[in-house]
Amino acid sequence: MSVRIDIAGLRPERVAVVPSPLAELGMALHALSEPGHHPGLQGWVTGVTARMEPHLADRMCEADFLWRSTFSDLFLPYAAVPGAVPGGTLAEELDQLDKLTDEQFVDAALEFTCVPAYDTSAPTLLSDPAGRRRALEVAASRGPQQVRFAQRLLDDPPGVRAWLRRFLEDCAGAFFDETWARLRHQLAADARHKTDLLRRKGLADALAAVSPVVTLDEAGARITVDKLTDGRGVVDADGLLLVPTSLGWPHLMVLHRFGWQPVLHYPVGSPELAAPPSVETLTLRMAALSHPVRMRLCRYLARSAYTTSELAQVQGLSAPEISRHLGVLKKAGLVTTRRRGRYVLHQLDVTVVARLGSDFLEGILR
Repeated sequence: MSVRIDIAGLRPERVAVVPSPLAELGMALHALSEPGHHPGLQGWVTGVTARMEPHLADRMCEADFLWRSTFSDLFLPYAAVPGAVPGGTLAEELDQLDKLTDEQFVDAALEFTCVPAYDTSAPTLLSDPAGRRRALEVAASRGPQQVRFAQRLLDDPPGVRAWLRRFLEDCAGAFFDETWARLRHQLAADARHKTDLLRRKGLADALAAVSPVVTLDEAGARITVDKLTDGRGVVDADGLLLVPTSLGWPHLMVLHRFGWQPVLHYPVGSPELAAPPSVETLTLRMAALSHPVRMRLCRYLARSAYTTSELAQVQGLSAPEISRHLGVLKKAGLVTTRRRGRYVLHQLDVTVVARLGSDFLEGILR
């Protein structure tokens, strides 16, 4: 399983390595919402949370599906603007976000469904009643707050866009400006290093420096990113963007949305994880994870809670088969279950998985 990006005919000068303050703000919001994904950031998360105003924390929860369960493409808006690259400031990139059409904005914002039409051409949600109904159904399984926000987004895109911009600007003033001032020098240095590799040694060496799981084929026509998901993107005249992040490990994001410029959003540095559990517990848990279907389930459940029927749909299996696999994961203490109204939601306990070691955690969160 992998994400493949076709780059046949890509000229070297069309590959750019550029830090992005908006992408880093998105990753900051993700780390604050899902600290279990980022054990190396516990000190930063604690410090920011302790001094955050309650009203800002409430607003963060209002639309947290944009950064909790998945890293929304809205934080990489330049990929949808022909010929654009990340801006030098957060304000510049928020202006790029404003250039997206309402259709682009809504489709990117509602990329929390279990089976999105992501890398193929499809009707936009604003013009597709069936897609709109499905988006609201999936939102309903996440709780009333998310369905309310999704309904607002579908009914009033301009109002939600204005709300989101104000929220991101308030986050910048509350905590992110200080964080960005500290991180941007490291990211700029990494971008210079990767750019130098591109010029001196070529794309293959630069990609190898991004991550050992990113490779270029011998013909130089396809990039493959080893991930527990399948996807395909195509580079057009706008080229390929590499965007470093200091807050992102272990996530290696690949934007391959249909019609957008492909982006590799890659982490710089890797914090150490905790020691593994006892041999007996480790044996039980690794045995539970030995099946490829359960590995794929973990990928989804690490990002958000899903119902059995949603998982059955995306895996192409029956609900009883999914239930049997979930039972094995629950017996090993890897999956938790909670009820929200008439929905039963399952989610991976990433703090438990983290104790299995960095290789597995990085693999499912990549």
